[in-house]
Amino acid sequence: MTTSPKTRPKVVDAHAHVIPPVLVDAMREGLAPDGIRLEERSDGSTWVVHRQGYRYPLLDDFHHVPTRLATMDRQGIDAALLSVAPPLFLYWIEPAAAVEAARMINDAIAAMAAQAPGRFAGLATLPLQDPAAAVDELRRAVRTLGLRGAQIGPHAEDVPLDDARLRPVLAAAAELSVPLVVHPYYVGAAPGMLDDFYLTNLQGNPWQTAVCASRLILSGTLDALPDLDVVLVHGGGHLPYQLGRLDHGHKVRPEAKGCAEPPSRYARRFHYDTLTHSPAATAWLIEQVGADRLVLGTDTPFDMGADGLGSQLAGVELGADALARIAHTNIERLVGPVGDRVDGAGPEKGTRNG
Repeated sequence: MTTSPKTRPKVVDAHAHVIPPVLVDAMREGLAPDGIRLEERSDGSTWVVHRQGYRYPLLDDFHHVPTRLATMDRQGIDAALLSVAPPLFLYWIEPAAAVEAARMINDAIAAMAAQAPGRFAGLATLPLQDPAAAVDELRRAVRTLGLRGAQIGPHAEDVPLDDARLRPVLAAAAELSVPLVVHPYYVGAAPGMLDDFYLTNLQGNPWQTAVCASRLILSGTLDALPDLDVVLVHGGGHLPYQLGRLDHGHKVRPEAKGCAEPPSRYARRFHYDTLTHSPAATAWLIEQVGADRLVLGTDTPFDMGADGLGSQLAGVELGADALARIAHTNIERLVGPVGDRVDGAGPEKGTRNG
């Protein structure tokens, strides 16, 4: 990775999760949606516990702004686009409760971002089980709260994003000129072969993303919504590696002819984050779709996350323009300026040369 020893590009994390303090308080008081609660362990740690059995540690980085800013400084990240932890999508609860929860979460994300406006901006969550309410909430989140788009799942339980019932949500994002960041989710164990070895995340997450993106292509949804911007986390999951297979299926199978062009032609309709856990894989992705389609993502603070730009692109040969695109230009083209740092200003602060 090419950087100057004294300066580096502005760095914006497009994939950064939070559990806002008001939601933590609700969990502690037994008032959180869907019965989500906190569990204090004998070692002094606190865990978030879902009634379906899924649980994970409540790290300070989720909700304590000074701790999160210190982590960002260590990672060499100037600003972050905050999104709720995916287990809190809550697509499985009653629609009225989901609408109330989404409003609470979005208000809280906006409030959390306001604690450090020079470092944070926010993404909304949407009650996709009620598409009309999801459209209303997206408009409120963008126009009233100043959030920059929405993070949504690749499906709302058994309803895929390309389903006609969810088309108004996608159309509203296109109309508002804000992106949808698609993030896999699961609450509890996935069925069958994904139950073991944490495969529900290790392979299930990239599989969910690939299926969602493939459906958006093959259904003709991207043709119908030419102004829709979609960001795929985890490097696009399995999708980029299987574009040739999709092209072949489009050629020989009548079920796969719903898109106007061969599927690989739609690869640049998506943006992809850098979170592949392999600089070589990320370099290959850049070759396939172009540096103007990648954004930095860390998945902080989950244990499947990664550090900042330097470690994720270590050894990848990039010119200054391509590096700046991945570091901040691409995501800011989609959501507007994030943070108050001017590109090229400031010390190296954690990004190392590769």
